[in-house]
Amino acid sequence: MIYLKDSYGRKIDYLRVSITDRCNLRCRYCMPLEGIVYKAHKAIIRYEEIIRIVRAGVELGIRKIRITGGEPLVRRGVVDFVRQLNRVKGIVDISMTTNGTLLPKFGRALRDAGLKRINISLDSLKRERYVEITRREQFDEAIEGIKTALEVGFNPVKINVVIMKGINDDEVLDFVRLTREFPLHIRFIEFMPLGKLGLLQSGEYMPLNEIKARIEEKEEILPATLRGNGPAEYYKIPYAQGTIGFITPISHNFCANCNRMRLTADGKLRPCLASDLEVDMHDSNGEIRNMEDIKEKFKKAIRIKPIGHDFVRKDYLSKRSMFQIGG
Repeated sequence: MIYLKDSYGRKIDYLRVSITDRCNLRCRYCMPLEGIVYKAHKAIIRYEEIIRIVRAGVELGIRKIRITGGEPLVRRGVVDFVRQLNRVKGIVDISMTTNGTLLPKFGRALRDAGLKRINISLDSLKRERYVEITRREQFDEAIEGIKTALEVGFNPVKINVVIMKGINDDEVLDFVRLTREFPLHIRFIEFMPLGKLGLLQSGEYMPLNEIKARIEEKEEILPATLRGNGPAEYYKIPYAQGTIGFITPISHNFCANCNRMRLTADGKLRPCLASDLEVDMHDSNGEIRNMEDIKEKFKKAIRIKPIGHDFVRKDYLSKRSMFQIGG
């Protein structure tokens, strides 16, 4: 079996594919309230180009694909795109990250098209706070999206919660106790100071060891395992149907075990989320066509993958915001 390995011996088998930089929400840590400059439609790579890139990656050793955005479900044709991905031999796992608001419309079709697993971003269980964080009145749609994900049979259904100090950290136990009632897998994620928004909101960072200690004051937590491609450490509380996970990119970074790269919606291969190193997948004619050329660009991106992210640098200011990368 072929494996991609970077300069530090890490096996790279996971590609996160952003299919759009557009989103129907305006989450405070991801998008500015005003002045969002989206890429022109002609700058967004076509589905057939993404499939070509994925096929080349699979021939080199990529085995797992996650579809991201922006919000991936706002792009037309996403269900058929999932169906096409599912036909690529060599892919063993296809998943998606979404804010869930469009899952009532697309959930069943996505499941039928071959999507097996889904991550849903939800940072509050309180309607007013959800609106404050997302700047949109779509709380009911998000909750219905989670219900739809369970009903159509996605497994596992993971809920991503970005912890922001003084904003939603008081809801941690509410999220934890959801795992008793439903087969949901709650993943607490440290706030990542990415781009200008990160600098403005750096006071909202809270290490997850504080969150874990807070949970342990009220609940017994036991080690657990859960199938996935990411760095979360999983636990469960007694009699729970689901699990709780902790993703700690800042306080306990997991760069030594990183197995991923990211393809941006405008066709750049980014070997690290928090590093501005990128490889343009277009050729000199502005096309993404030649398979051997695509493979060489994969290899170049692997070679420049850094040993660790730049979050630790106090002067780090990403040239892209999260919605432009595909987190």
